[in-house]
Amino acid sequence: MPTVEFAPALTRHVACRPQRVDGSTLRQALARAFDAAPAMKDYVLDEQGCVRKHVAVFVNARMIADRARLDISIQPDDRIMVIQALTGG
Repeated sequence: MPTVEFAPALTRHVACRPQRVDGSTLRQALARAFDAAPAMKDYVLDEQGCVRKHVAVFVNARMIADRARLDISIQPDDRIMVIQALTGG
């Protein structure tokens, strides 16, 4: 089962430990993680179900490029990391 982990910048708002979840797509894995911490969904996804502008999602240390296309296939040993992206300059 894939592992989903949320960075401390997010878990300080909503407690959610790293967890192993069922799912063959990124969207399914995130949905299972949100089952354990429903309030986290609003921090990560917008009203259309896309990754929010100031959040980045990585699968095996590779950032997903398309914030809307979350139905990408994942493998049982994949690691999904959700972080709060930094912006500014």
